[in-house]
Amino acid sequence: MEEERDLVVFEDDAGNQITMEVMDYLFYEGRQYALLTELNEACDNCQTESCEGCATPRDAYVMEVVDAGDDMEEFVPVDEELAEKLIDIMENSDFDMEEYEED
Repeated sequence: MEEERDLVVFEDDAGNQITMEVMDYLFYEGRQYALLTELNEACDNCQTESCEGCATPRDAYVMEVVDAGDDMEEFVPVDEELAEKLIDIMENSDFDMEEYEED
């Protein structure tokens, strides 16, 4: 059985839809953040879905997840410095979620 993806659709200023995949969530200093990448259904080289051998790296984006009421969430961009810090934390193999959560 295939793993279900966590997808979010955004609309840019020109009305174009951009589908992003949530790769991970992180609680940091009392706030929730999501690590997203642009959805890539097929590898650019071999056109095979979910190819791991030749898939090209995708850009990573970090957004704050904000409660918008009625079981809805809003994804809000964060400044570049915070995004880089959170990506470093998520990439660290020794990452301990409790260390970064606020009590």
